[in-house]
Amino acid sequence: MSNKTNEILDYFESLFPDAKCELIHNTPFQLLVAVVLSAQTTDVAVNKVTPALFKKYPDAYHLSKAQLDDVKSYIKTIGLFQNKAKMIVELSKILVDKYDGNVPKTMAQLTALPGVGRKTANVVQSVAFNIPAFAVDTHVYRISKRLKFSKYEDDVYQTELKLRKKINRERWNKAHHLMIFFGRYFCKAKNPNCRACQLKKYCVREKYE
Repeated sequence: MSNKTNEILDYFESLFPDAKCELIHNTPFQLLVAVVLSAQTTDVAVNKVTPALFKKYPDAYHLSKAQLDDVKSYIKTIGLFQNKAKMIVELSKILVDKYDGNVPKTMAQLTALPGVGRKTANVVQSVAFNIPAFAVDTHVYRISKRLKFSKYEDDVYQTELKLRKKINRERWNKAHHLMIFFGRYFCKAKNPNCRACQLKKYCVREKYE
């Protein structure tokens, strides 16, 4: 890992030493559902609906037997709630049928579930099972481009591969949260805190945005 990468990650950690997953959950299943619900929706919005949802449907067995309209009533305040309701009920049925209600750990198994792409699978691997992984959400994607971890023309998967290559494997899980916090609370999409930032020498935001 280069001196630049170490400097950047150390700076992130100085700003957000307690960076971690902000989605409310108690089990791998609840995390999986919460991440599926978070697509194109903020964690804050998801956290407003999941406590009641998980109280009624705490695991795959309960949610697999749920009436779709009842599930919709719990999550109707978040974006795309109708499709998301279908997905979390369907993935619960698959978990019960194929995995005894447990959440699988491999990328192939996870991404075969409804509503689960690489980002969601990486989050579950990292947060639920402490498997080294690097999820690229909108914040990580933006920060990677601004700080030249990836090129502006790179897609999400290319960005993930470059981050995995440039950052030591043992730092992947924490680095993912550090980049999210930096993007969510400091280097925002609009009105980033450039004046206070100590990484201006690496930033190419003004060149491309």
